[in-house]
Amino acid sequence: MASVAETEDHPRPWLSHYPEGIKWELDADFQPVHEQVLAACASEPLAMALDFLGGTTSFGELARSIISLAGALQKQFGVKKGTRVALMLPNTPFYVISYYAVLRAGGTVVNCNPLYTVHELSHIASNAQADLMITLDLKQMFEKAEALVEAGLVKSVIVCHFPDALPLVKRALFLLAKRRDLAKVGKSRIAGQVTHFADMLARKETPEPVIIDKHKDIAVQQYTGGTTGLPKGAMLTHANIAANMAQIDAWGCGLFYPPSKVVAVLPFFHIFAMTACMNVPLCNGTPVIMLPRFELKALIDIFVRTKANVLLAVPTLLQAIAKSDVKPEQIASLEVAVSGGAPLPNEVRAKFAKVSKALLAEGYGLTEASPVVCCSALRVASKPMSIGLPLPGTDIRFVDIDTGKVQGIGEPGELQVKGPQVMAGYFNDEEATRNAFMDGWLRTGDVGYVDEDGYVFLVDRIKDLIISSGFNVYPRTIEEALMEHELVDEVTVIGVPDTYRGEAPVAFVKLVQGATISEAELKTFIAAKLNKMELPREIIFKEALPKTLIGKLSKKELREEYSQMKGKSREPA
Repeated sequence: MASVAETEDHPRPWLSHYPEGIKWELDADFQPVHEQVLAACASEPLAMALDFLGGTTSFGELARSIISLAGALQKQFGVKKGTRVALMLPNTPFYVISYYAVLRAGGTVVNCNPLYTVHELSHIASNAQADLMITLDLKQMFEKAEALVEAGLVKSVIVCHFPDALPLVKRALFLLAKRRDLAKVGKSRIAGQVTHFADMLARKETPEPVIIDKHKDIAVQQYTGGTTGLPKGAMLTHANIAANMAQIDAWGCGLFYPPSKVVAVLPFFHIFAMTACMNVPLCNGTPVIMLPRFELKALIDIFVRTKANVLLAVPTLLQAIAKSDVKPEQIASLEVAVSGGAPLPNEVRAKFAKVSKALLAEGYGLTEASPVVCCSALRVASKPMSIGLPLPGTDIRFVDIDTGKVQGIGEPGELQVKGPQVMAGYFNDEEATRNAFMDGWLRTGDVGYVDEDGYVFLVDRIKDLIISSGFNVYPRTIEEALMEHELVDEVTVIGVPDTYRGEAPVAFVKLVQGATISEAELKTFIAAKLNKMELPREIIFKEALPKTLIGKLSKKELREEYSQMKGKSREPA
């Protein structure tokens, strides 16, 4: 969708505050991502592309694997334009090869979280009409693929032998100590519908050319988190993906080019990591250092071993680093950390600054925008607590959530977006697609405002908004106040039914290890920071707070838990 022109009614105050050297106008041909990565491979075939637990893959090796798998996908499975291929893989070379091979063959990638339940995966496989799935032979994943095949939702499975991704010594150790973690694929009930990844590469097929309409053909069908219902498949065209890559590339001012090294601890099946941790660096010839899952020691070891300088993270990951016993010299190579996926609390920012001199920038995006919309500057400091400025080629506005009136500078409303990264719509869901837009603008569901300098500030999610005695109460405001207490480690605030006020806030708090404090003491601490309507009716202490599978704090489970508690909506005396 084209961006609107700047007018008196639609100003772009951010234009005069862009970092030096960055233009808002986007100069990009939106070349499909698989073509870009293959071009990077051809340019520097001997350079390292991937590092997985110390095992490396060169750009030349990556290209040969992509081409071979793409050819085999076409010839053996008939993959062509419109074919949906499900990837149920953690961060491994298998994911990277499969992703680009599916696109080169003309297919559409459907990302599946390996930690999803069979029920959740069933919905995605069924809705996406993905007959083919690529996964690992680790029991915890293969057994889910097996169940999907037996349910008739997937017809064929390509299985990657996990030890093949490991460097020689680690491979031997794995086969010695953890062989029982591998599924006995040959004895599986679906053995006849399984093909081995290595066998497909060994065929060394050459794929047929595919003519891509970059503005219409779907590269990735990315399913939303489903926090408010069943996940929906956001259709991201080749142009959407490439546009967001170009936007991030321009915003980085060279950050994602060699000699940089990007750490990929966030999973590639998540849209943020797929774009910023994989697509952008690899297409620029920059190596990606992968971890299959977050482990603090393993992450620190990566910095020590590789001297990586760019980290894409979520706030809980940054907090884990900040509160650990990491020595500053261990992560001294880190130059820039970008936080996304959830609001970055000021306390986490302050704690992280004590262990790292890296510039910590906050970004913002959503699946439907491929995903990045705004970001703090990556080379110079930005306004504290802001999610930064709209990326090049991106327009934003704020609309009153009650009246639909476009708001002025500093006036709160729902953030809405236009730009070349905005999705084509939801797969087979015209009603949801209509509801996702207002006058051609993508509705984000986030409430905030833009200041006179064009910096964007978010207050909260519309669905998380608490209306107490007719007043809007934003959980994030309460969470920030509680996080200021030194004994509070994590906090999540939800709204619950209240017969007097309609709704009332309830805070769930995880304290730092070994700490104790009473509910009354915490309420006293925040009393001067919040107005009467914002004060939580209850503070409930928990040993752990639920998180999504990329580490974001999640309110969904707490709402369900609270509704099942005795005295579901304990009323004030």
